[in-house]
Amino acid sequence: MKKLTAIALSLLGWCTLSQALAADVSPEKMKAKYPNQYASWQATSTQAARSDMLASYPAAIILWAGSAYAKEYHSPRGHQFAVADVTHTLRTGVPPGEGKKGLSASCWTCKSPDVPRLIDELGVEGFSAKNFTDLGTEMNSVVYCSDCHEQGKAELSLPRPHARDAMAKVHLPFDKQDEAMQGAQVCGQCHVTYYFQPERSNKVNIPWIFGSSADLIEKYYDTRRFYEWIHPVSKTPILKARHPEFEHWSRSEHAKVGVTCVTCHMPAATDGEGKAYTNHQVGKALPNYDVVCQGCHENKQALMKQLNSAKSQIAEKARRVEQLLVKAHYEAGAAWDAGASWAIMNDAIMAIRHAQWRWDFAMSSHGSYAHNPQEANALLDTAILQAEHARRALSEILSMLSVTQVNYPDISTKEAAQQAVGIELDKLTEAKQAFIKQEVDKHWPAVSRTGY
Repeated sequence: MKKLTAIALSLLGWCTLSQALAADVSPEKMKAKYPNQYASWQATSTQAARSDMLASYPAAIILWAGSAYAKEYHSPRGHQFAVADVTHTLRTGVPPGEGKKGLSASCWTCKSPDVPRLIDELGVEGFSAKNFTDLGTEMNSVVYCSDCHEQGKAELSLPRPHARDAMAKVHLPFDKQDEAMQGAQVCGQCHVTYYFQPERSNKVNIPWIFGSSADLIEKYYDTRRFYEWIHPVSKTPILKARHPEFEHWSRSEHAKVGVTCVTCHMPAATDGEGKAYTNHQVGKALPNYDVVCQGCHENKQALMKQLNSAKSQIAEKARRVEQLLVKAHYEAGAAWDAGASWAIMNDAIMAIRHAQWRWDFAMSSHGSYAHNPQEANALLDTAILQAEHARRALSEILSMLSVTQVNYPDISTKEAAQQAVGIELDKLTEAKQAFIKQEVDKHWPAVSRTGY
């Protein structure tokens, strides 16, 4: 009895502590303690605009065929929409069928401060082993103070285990860094590429064993024979990059002079009473040119010209890679259909894999034309060479197999491209809407519906 009482008191003490910690970061407490920061954080709700990236770039549907990215892919918007957007996207699907494994709860990792709480309760692998839909009812808040700061304090924190592990891999442990690098790492918890580690219950892992460049991450993936999915047309084992902003920034001219994510996207501000604070409406830098850019870029028009030139150059190269890779995937498909073997296809398939990886690493990084245009251009230049090499190799194989015609897909529109790879968008949307109506709208917290 005494032992049970002691356990009960211990649990009661832990619950009381947990409640106290939760109270320290409650909206009421944070709003009272940091009113300017809180108000600017709330203002991310005004950043509601987004665009359909698949409609803008239908070739990407062919490149991502066989994955959920070919179903729906939108440009990002404000932090207030983090939980709702991942809830509503077709990429997260619906609850799994009987006896089937659903999407990992790891898909929640960067969307809510409830994730570190759940990882503490369930363990890293216990959390990731859950299905995405299992934990929807637990996501009570969007990206919030405690995602970046110690409980109720201004001091920075790195609450996600995968981020702490990654920084240790590249010899940048969080507690050994100055405030500027800590700020960048806080953003880099989520604005970084990653994959789900299959042998560890799909936990989030950042692939930096050899380093954080596209070449070294590719080496890591190739060494362990990893792929995210097999392309249904070309049989290429595909790699997927996910918004590697931290990686691009870390090798940029900005990083060399100490300019970080916070410098540009969370500029210093002053309220009506003259009090200085950091603007938490994380957004674009140019609207705050006078505060953010002018110290280094004295001429705004010259800066705009430089950025527009870089953006156009990168876009032109990206479209070139996409055209090459669409053809390469279908030429490989034609070769397989004609009886090609892995012995003669391996070189071409690996060239497709590597070209698409570099294209993805450049294009999945939001704002690479501003963050690190030199690296983005170099990646796309190499991708062009690799894709051209793949097509030359495939041309020889097709000739050897007496294939005289390849049926390339129509990629003039999103609808045509999705039809080409067998995506029935109407059926997917209908199933998703049914799930939202029956489960999300009735049982999930209000933040899962923000903006919808």
